[in-house]
Amino acid sequence: MSVRIQSPQQPGETVHRAGFACFVGRPNAGKSTLTNALVGKKVAITSNRPQTTRHTVRGIVHRPDAQLILVDTPGLHKPRTLLGERLNDVVRTTWAEVDVIGFCLPANEKLGPGDRFIAKELAGIKRTPKVAVVTKTDLVDSKTLAEQLIAIDQLGKELGFEWAEIVPVSAVGDQQVELLADLLIPMLPESPPLYPEGDLTDEPEQVMVAELIREAALEGVRDELPHSIAVVVEEMLPREDRPADRPLLDIHANIYIERPSQKGIIIGPKGRRLKDVGIKSRKQIEALLGTPVFLDLHVKVAKDWQRDPKQLRKLGF
Repeated sequence: MSVRIQSPQQPGETVHRAGFACFVGRPNAGKSTLTNALVGKKVAITSNRPQTTRHTVRGIVHRPDAQLILVDTPGLHKPRTLLGERLNDVVRTTWAEVDVIGFCLPANEKLGPGDRFIAKELAGIKRTPKVAVVTKTDLVDSKTLAEQLIAIDQLGKELGFEWAEIVPVSAVGDQQVELLADLLIPMLPESPPLYPEGDLTDEPEQVMVAELIREAALEGVRDELPHSIAVVVEEMLPREDRPADRPLLDIHANIYIERPSQKGIIIGPKGRRLKDVGIKSRKQIEALLGTPVFLDLHVKVAKDWQRDPKQLRKLGF
């Protein structure tokens, strides 16, 4: 069992490596937060609700000798709807295409059936190196962490595979995050950079804007809503007749829910919730795009969209 805590030795090689890594794990295992910590800028939606990452968001870590492209897949789970099945297909396809898989396991939760379900699936993917990333280490003491590391090592043995590394990290406390990148990079193939310097993600801006709005809309709503919200950015246009030093970007977006009864939850009494969603997401969007934004939000009902292939297509799934 190799657990990395100290800094790895830097080999004296000058080859450039570039490739793809993806983080997997149960919903809410800290995958998106870790992606954001590695990239150093907010690129993946983070929410304390499970099942919020729907799009494959790639975060790009630039190093002088390497480029690590992070693919953030939705959590793998037992599907209940057509959307759920599609998400699981996306996960498996992604696993087959990346150079290394990081399996995120929170330090503060004992291994459960969900973790075993994913580890079993991982065991079936033979060629790709698998790194166990023990997240949220800031929430536990050293004894609990040690027990978790042993349990994770055992899990691999039970299923007949060896972890390439077991790395404890805290994305929130920024502990060992750089070390994780140092360990993933040697597992990538030799390659020139695949993306221009300065790119942090290859998601179209509209998709990222929609994700930020969706994240703000999810905050503080009741448990029945997380899967029922989809956001589509209808248009993003620079406002005409603005002086060059005072640009304004007009963004028109629709928040879709499944039932009319959910509309009130999103809009809130006297429209206060929707206004908060607008204020919160506008700040994030302005930070992302680096320009002032006018955000126009509307809430619409798309009846049972998660079960309707036509609507799923329309909403980008």
